[in-house]
Amino acid sequence: MKLATWNVNSIKARLERLTAWLARHEPDVLCLQELKVEEKAFPREEIAALGYDYAAVCQRTYNGVAILSRWPISDVTSGIDDGHEDPQARLIAATVAGVRVLSAYFPNGERIGSDKWDYKLEWMTRLRAHLDARYHPDQPLALCGDFNVAPDERDVHDVRAWTGTTLFHPDVRDRLRRIQDFGLVDVMRKHHEEPGIYSWWDYRMLGFPKNNGLRIDHVFATAPLAAKSLECVVDREERKGKLPSDHAPVVATFDWPLPKERAKVPRDGAAAADPAPAAGQGSLFR
Repeated sequence: MKLATWNVNSIKARLERLTAWLARHEPDVLCLQELKVEEKAFPREEIAALGYDYAAVCQRTYNGVAILSRWPISDVTSGIDDGHEDPQARLIAATVAGVRVLSAYFPNGERIGSDKWDYKLEWMTRLRAHLDARYHPDQPLALCGDFNVAPDERDVHDVRAWTGTTLFHPDVRDRLRRIQDFGLVDVMRKHHEEPGIYSWWDYRMLGFPKNNGLRIDHVFATAPLAAKSLECVVDREERKGKLPSDHAPVVATFDWPLPKERAKVPRDGAAAADPAPAAGQGSLFR
């Protein structure tokens, strides 16, 4: 199973690159973040034409997450669904080939001490509680996405410059450790211990050519799934060229059995009957 995650930073702006990447690499499952479109603008036909089933939570202008799969998708849920009023489309989950896959877009936090910073810390705390309430570390599960947190000093180009920011502050790194303590393995670090592996580079100040980046996009897996991991890489090539996202795809490969039959995808782009979204989570469809 090839499982990938990619913050496309607008699926509309990146559609040509997305479809080309899917055709070239054929991941079994792709988690997307920052769709930045309403449901009606989600590119159903283009994705279905490549043989992918899909589940997404959309939100105009901001946020939005999706799971694309070449294999049947089941048991789709959205949001943390813990009774909190939260209109931001940041989490979707589905089961593919017996693996529970979560596509997550963690809050950025904007500025230390701001309301958005408080929301980021609270959201991460709620996510850990959600894992405890809904899942078990003994089940095969992958938490994938743009976490907006670099876990340790190996994951930042300039430790001094980034320490006081919302992406590398001790408080968010502590929250991420608590999430990982659920029983999640950082699959990249299982295979690569060296520093300098980044997944995001600022558009400004020649961030990518200078390799002034951060590793904030992750694939975390529970032990049963992580034990089957064969490799995890960042596709730096996708950060090059015309109109790239500021994030590169992260791709993890697992020795995991796949179903006998591929997903049955409507070729006219029409989705199956839409399940009701969780309260305040935008539009959910598959």
